[in-house]
Amino acid sequence: MDLKKYKDFDFILFIIVFFLFSIGLILISSATGVNEGGSYKRLIIQSASYILGIFFIIFFMFFDYNDFKNYEKQLYILGIGLLLLVYVPGLGKAQFGARSWIDLKIIDFQPIELVKLTFILGYAKYLEERKDMLHDLKEIFLAVLYPFPIIILVMLQPDLGGAIVFSFIIFGMLYISGLNLKVVLYAILGALVCSPIIYNYILRPHQRTRIDAFLNPGDPSFEGNFQVIQSMIAIGSGKIFGKGLFNGTQNQYGFLPVTDSDFIFAVLGEEFGLIGMSVVLILYFVFFKRLYALATSAKDFYGTLIIVGITSMFLYQFVQNVGMTMGVMPVTGVTLPFVSYGGSSMLTSMMALALVFNVSVKRRKINF
Repeated sequence: MDLKKYKDFDFILFIIVFFLFSIGLILISSATGVNEGGSYKRLIIQSASYILGIFFIIFFMFFDYNDFKNYEKQLYILGIGLLLLVYVPGLGKAQFGARSWIDLKIIDFQPIELVKLTFILGYAKYLEERKDMLHDLKEIFLAVLYPFPIIILVMLQPDLGGAIVFSFIIFGMLYISGLNLKVVLYAILGALVCSPIIYNYILRPHQRTRIDAFLNPGDPSFEGNFQVIQSMIAIGSGKIFGKGLFNGTQNQYGFLPVTDSDFIFAVLGEEFGLIGMSVVLILYFVFFKRLYALATSAKDFYGTLIIVGITSMFLYQFVQNVGMTMGVMPVTGVTLPFVSYGGSSMLTSMMALALVFNVSVKRRKINF
């Protein structure tokens, strides 16, 4: 491998992700109570997933991301097949009200995490061939129809949070491909008009409950509001400097639910205060700034689409996760990239990063 070819490897992006991962490990150790004899299993799984992800970054350097163009149909079929695996008896597993996992004995794996990447790679090829053609209603219809089977399968699990992630990926990639903003506005208007039908006849009871809870944030009788209220108490009580590692009362005494993944940002706020949250937010700001720079400097439109799809995925997860801990977004099971616990989530995020680095080493000169 000619190392000169990889002089444009974005080391700053790699270091930022390392810092986010390290902060995540510290927060997970607090959330799982390792200081009081808690299990190290989740720390080990998180670390192993990150290290395996580094191997994926190295492995991907031996290939050109354009090679994936030749496998668009196979990637599409693979994505659908992975989503159907959750229905295989003895393999599929239901947790938190959704049948979204497969039991690998060592860990539970969410196929949707890998499908996000297979979809981005395939959809990027599809849209590259239709750049600046999305002013035609037929082309728009076909471009929206392409991801429809995957969205349906995700909704059937049911995984509303996952479906919304895909929607943001799709929108980001369509927009950069030349989709007319008027079409987007009409789509939003149509969704608002149809929202009563969607709410009453399409959403599952627990999904409607989450919306009801979001619309009535101060009422703890709604399922989900209790954890949001506890999350806001935790963040507020951290004040400027926080209560210190392992000293967060909402976290340590079990008032906060799912502290190692969904509500890990609340652990950060309680134990490290405004200072700690600001550091993490700055890291994410630089992270997204680097992704934007790489997307705009890719050597071809296919590379740009890949990074835009990945950026849309990360950006939604970031906004959704931080927002729900502060009560400004509905509660969904979306993790904070590189920080929250989740073996499949971490591994997929690292694989996504591997694709970004693969595009970056073949990019044009970055213009900030």
